[in-house]
Amino acid sequence: MRVDLHNHTPRCNHATGEMEEYVEQAIQKGIDIFGFSDHAPMGFDPKYRMGLGEANAYEKDVKELAQKYKDKIEILLGYEMDFLPNYLEERILGAPVDYLIGSVHFIPKDGNLWGFDNSEFIGAYKNANIDQIWQDYFDAVEAMAKSGLFQIAGHLDLIKVFNFKPKKDVRHIAQKALKAIKKSGMALEINGAGFRKPVGEPYPSKELLEVAYELDIPITLASDAHAPEQVGQNMSSIETLAKAIGYDKVAIFRQKELELLDF
Repeated sequence: MRVDLHNHTPRCNHATGEMEEYVEQAIQKGIDIFGFSDHAPMGFDPKYRMGLGEANAYEKDVKELAQKYKDKIEILLGYEMDFLPNYLEERILGAPVDYLIGSVHFIPKDGNLWGFDNSEFIGAYKNANIDQIWQDYFDAVEAMAKSGLFQIAGHLDLIKVFNFKPKKDVRHIAQKALKAIKKSGMALEINGAGFRKPVGEPYPSKELLEVAYELDIPITLASDAHAPEQVGQNMSSIETLAKAIGYDKVAIFRQKELELLDF
């Protein structure tokens, strides 16, 4: 079973292509279950997400595509939500979706929220305590998991995107976050977008995925496409990684209910 649950649309303002092109590409790549999970609206960083007034149309478009292509592929509806407790939209938390991906793209720094994965702000890494940045990131992931609001943990170690690595063992830094993900009943995505970034590897790293397997945390798969040609990219690599570690099932969610399917 080939699954790809994390994909975007032009409504987020930094993706290209028509939604139907994403679906056609997924079919071409042999994906059985495909999910749209565009950046959810919130009252922060509007440049990189849809507006709240677009949510109804987005949900309608996904459902219409699911109906149109039901004989070729299963299409699921989701959102990727930034975990910023003061900005979460109740309308999205209560939306009639199959799943919500909880992600961390911002951490506190110098009294502000820092978009650490945005190349516009890469200069903030200079003279920073990298170990502390990593700990701050995983503290936020832990809080996200403990909130109980999400079904999938998005790109677990995104903080490595520009290849600034900690001196401390990342398994120790991430330990509490992974245990919180396990306790919450969430699935962890293996996200192939890291291959397109300076770090050149998937999220999470093999080391963290091995810990997740030891904790019996289910996994799902994602290309995190922001263009049709990115759908299914590196899917074989992340499937191979998952199987090498010991995973033989992949998680999906229908109406926020976990299902485990054979690879």
